[in-house]
Amino acid sequence: MYAIIAAGGIPLPEEPLYKMTCGKSKALLEIAGKPMIQWVIDALSKSTNIQHVIVIGLPSDTGLHCTHPLSFLPAEGSVVENVCAGVELLLQIDPKATHTLLISSDIPALTCQIVDWMIDNVTVRKEDVFYSVVERSVMEKRYPNSKRSYVRLKDIEVCGGDLHAIQPQIARRDNPLWQRIFNARKNAFKQASLIGMDTLLLLLLKRLSLQEGIAHINQRLGIHGKVLISPYAEIAMDVDKPSQFEIMEKDLLNN
Repeated sequence: MYAIIAAGGIPLPEEPLYKMTCGKSKALLEIAGKPMIQWVIDALSKSTNIQHVIVIGLPSDTGLHCTHPLSFLPAEGSVVENVCAGVELLLQIDPKATHTLLISSDIPALTCQIVDWMIDNVTVRKEDVFYSVVERSVMEKRYPNSKRSYVRLKDIEVCGGDLHAIQPQIARRDNPLWQRIFNARKNAFKQASLIGMDTLLLLLLKRLSLQEGIAHINQRLGIHGKVLISPYAEIAMDVDKPSQFEIMEKDLLNN
């Protein structure tokens, strides 16, 4: 299995982490003694199921290290464009690659066990896209002060994770809706409206189940996607704010 890490984000002056990063890459922000992205790479390094890691958005001279082959690509622009660039490199390395993990660089609590859990789920199924979510009760038990935003559906209340997987050829499809949906990732209702007003109405009325929501997305985007409900809250504990940084640094130092 391959892994693509999105690491191109640089906090802007109006964003919460700007004072901590001062115009530098968020991925390289030191937390508990090492760059945030190095924690993610370390989790991948410990997995024997990983073949190659591609980092997008950082130069190769950052001092990052991995036990697996490690490649770097410059940021292309949007996250979707970056993923497409990473996939093109992946297919140059291995034209027969069937799936790749997509990981955010700001989930430093990621572990080898979680990586292997995702890979195990992906390898036994044939879907194009695997999207992870964490149930609210799981998230709040592990990180009671995380203050995550949740989407309440008919059958479950969840927040999105930052560990996913795709079939590489999916990224080669020209579908502008991908970018619009990703841009609205912090607003489930806006995402639902992009998928269709019927989906938005069902979500507002809390009459949409998790599987029904995925069925709507699959039909709108023309894909075969699967939602994985993660037992691991760590994949949804991204560091976007100083308060989250403090939670994670304390957590990492104590484990």
